Amino acid sequence: LSAASSTPVPVSKPLLPSPPPTEAALQLDELLADLGHTQSKLAAAGQGARVPAKSLLDDMLGSLARDLQELGITAAPAGVCAACCKPIAGKVLTALGKTWHPEHFTCARCGQELDKGPFFEQGGRAFCEADYHQAFSPRCAYCASPIREKVLTALEQTWHPEHFFCAHCGKVFGDEGFLERGGKPYCQQDFLALFAPKCRGCERPVMDKYLSALEGVWHPECFVCTECLTGFTSGSFFELEGRPYCELHFHQRQGTMCHGCGRPVTGRCITATGRRYHPEHFVCAYCLGRLHKGTFRERGDKMYCQPCHDKLFV
Repeated sequence: LSAASSTPVPVSKPLLPSPPPTEAALQLDELLADLGHTQSKLAAAGQGARVPAKSLLDDMLGSLARDLQELGITAAPAGVCAACCKPIAGKVLTALGKTWHPEHFTCARCGQELDKGPFFEQGGRAFCEADYHQAFSPRCAYCASPIREKVLTALEQTWHPEHFFCAHCGKVFGDEGFLERGGKPYCQQDFLALFAPKCRGCERPVMDKYLSALEGVWHPECFVCTECLTGFTSGSFFELEGRPYCELHFHQRQGTMCHGCGRPVTGRCITATGRRYHPEHFVCAYCLGRLHKGTFRERGDKMYCQPCHDKLFV
């Protein structure tokens, strides 16, 4: 995220001070005013008589010069107008290193006169504020309109500062900055919620330390037995239906607990009457002798060898 910058400042253009109001200068100003009032009439007359208005205007200027000479006034031009290439006898405007008739210093795009306000310069040409921004100011990547004041540069594009916000929630970014995905900016909260991997235990985003197990990621504190919520201190766990279990609760869920001792059966196993036993725990409830399949009798919830069963119950 780059620092905001500013567009060029409009250039002001001072008018050169008028000469002291001498008698000759007053007469000259009066003649120039008369010329301005009759200029439009000359153009219309020239069109009606099929005589170019430019020719009539040149004749008028020649007559004015002769009248000035008869009055004893030597009219030294203040410069040559950069627009019409004619001498400037009245007010002169200096801008862009050149001199202009004030009415000829206009916007290069729309033609608006620029003698009474600020203007912008580009490539040696003058523009009004609206046309300058339309033609040369950077465009906002969000609203596509010209950026007239502060420019924010991010993601290789330019933005109005108030238009650079989270693509998901619309929040303007503060000191925490932003994260990018697919060319779009996101606040940290939405980025994690949308794109960060989720813990298989709590479904919250995983941001730093994590464990990878059972085809997913887990916060270390969330990777515990699904039944008793005890951590796996030995480093081993049992998986059932995609969830982790400690050994005890895994065998309880599986039904592989020894009916004799109440502990998990992990090796050889004897199954009888729907129950499982460690071989050494499959014994007669009375004499504690080891039983064999087909040679025991069940009474209540207990197993007996044939002799003990007959002794006790027959």
